[in-house]
Amino acid sequence: VQLVESGGDSVQAGGSLRLSCTVSGFDFDDHDYAIGWFRQAPGKEREGIVSFTSADHHTYYADSAKRRFSISREDFDNTVYLQMNNLRTEDTGVYTCALQGGTFIGIGRDMLRPGRFRVWGRGTQVTVSS
Repeated sequence: VQLVESGGDSVQAGGSLRLSCTVSGFDFDDHDYAIGWFRQAPGKEREGIVSFTSADHHTYYADSAKRRFSISREDFDNTVYLQMNNLRTEDTGVYTCALQGGTFIGIGRDMLRPGRFRVWGRGTQVTVSS
């Protein structure tokens, strides 16, 4: 299984970006899974931004991402998107997607913990300037 992110860029505060995570070697339609986006800002630990669990169709958002970010995937598409609106300077960082096969039901915000995921991409840089 491989994950490749793209779409990172330098934008001004208030702008929008859509990041893509292309997944190969994993069939979304045949397996339950959790998919998430994570951010690592300079000098900080990696933090969970948003994750989705297929078994219960639940999406978990970090407080900083609520009402600004959204995760999506089209049916029959092996690409997962992170739409980011109204970007802030504190959104700057390396954004990485991660995948974990399995059935996750009612886990809660623990699905934002990086340790829940085993397969990671290399990340894409997002820089937001004021």
